[in-house]
Amino acid sequence: MLQYYFWLGLRALRRHRWLTGLTVLILSVGVAVSIAALTILHLMSADPLPFKSDRVMTTVLDNAPAEGYRPGDTYVDHQMSYIDLMALLERAPAMRKAGMYAVQSPVEMPRKELGVLSGMGVAGTLDWFGMLEIPFLAGQPWSLQDDQRGAAVVVISKNFAAKLFGKESALGKSITMWGRPYQVVGVMDEWHVRPRFYLINGRSGAFANDEDFVIPFRNAMQNEIPHAGGMSCSNRNDASWKSLLESECTWLMFWAELKNASDRPQLEAFLRAYQQEQEAHDRFPRKAVVRVFNIREWLTERKIVGAENKMAAWLASGFLLLCLVNAVGLLLARFSRRAAEVGVRRALGASQIQIFFQFLTESAVMGIAGAIGGVLLSLLLLYLIGSQSAYLKAVTRMDWVMLGVTVLMSLSAAICAGVFPAWRACRVTPAIQLKSQ
Repeated sequence: MLQYYFWLGLRALRRHRWLTGLTVLILSVGVAVSIAALTILHLMSADPLPFKSDRVMTTVLDNAPAEGYRPGDTYVDHQMSYIDLMALLERAPAMRKAGMYAVQSPVEMPRKELGVLSGMGVAGTLDWFGMLEIPFLAGQPWSLQDDQRGAAVVVISKNFAAKLFGKESALGKSITMWGRPYQVVGVMDEWHVRPRFYLINGRSGAFANDEDFVIPFRNAMQNEIPHAGGMSCSNRNDASWKSLLESECTWLMFWAELKNASDRPQLEAFLRAYQQEQEAHDRFPRKAVVRVFNIREWLTERKIVGAENKMAAWLASGFLLLCLVNAVGLLLARFSRRAAEVGVRRALGASQIQIFFQFLTESAVMGIAGAIGGVLLSLLLLYLIGSQSAYLKAVTRMDWVMLGVTVLMSLSAAICAGVFPAWRACRVTPAIQLKSQ
């Protein structure tokens, strides 16, 4: 019977074409606007490492001067000093420990006539690769020995390798950055950890492109490679590299991967003890409470999903509700025109339940048409939004989850809109309709 109702629904699409087309259009537009807003919210609030986000941690160590500070202030400096980073890399209890900072360099092309590329990268410790589960297309990360001695080696991305060497293998080749040669030991495959929780420089930075290259952290320190990002300084004596490393300037990131999420109290206890130790050496004058964040807590702390994104999703949902109200009115008008048909069917023995499900199935068929239109319109809307900037392009990609939500939302909306009109249709009195014919 349901198959028969579905067939009737397909035939009914050709009847009252203007009403049908307008109903489908209203459903499509309402679903498209809602899905566009929900897609952006979905991608911005995604868990970048869902299988271990509860055991990958960072911390805030407030080493700023006491002047102007009031106990209870909630400002969080998301970076730390070189002094603290090296101490945590050496002593913090964790399975993996990664220190890093963003760098930028002109990269000379193998063929001089091709000019110079500008590459964005990371100076990081060896555990950076394992912590982020970086897939490799060729080669591998540098060795532990290379990491400790700061060897002139580099891992580059798949796209960067194609720009530099075309279809040739990049392994073993040398590239020149900061006027120094670096040997390529690995090529990273596309991996897209989004949001980029490990290095956040504003909300747009959380959705920037993958790194073009990664070099050993110790090599960057030895060669005094400047950072490409923000820095907060309070007591730097001069502009020398040595002064930077000895200062309280915050410009580096630290992340620790624990074996189990239950090991978090042990890390927190270590950090409290470390702060007390440093306070005894006249550091951390604010005596602020040590705070530890896992990935999802850190994204919330950094306000990656802004209030305006949540408000946009609510407004889009309100717009969809308004479209549903209009769809209900159009379906009432459409079904009321068929009162005589309903009267004849009732006189021939059709029950109210059968009439109700027939008209509800027709609404579902229009929901399928609305789903197709909703998907197409939402893809167009996401494309238009994403074309405004690289940041927006990263959060306007419809994935399979949102595609399924689009179809389900459109069907649900059409069925919800059709319940009242279908109920009204099945309440038609056969005798009155037959007398009026």
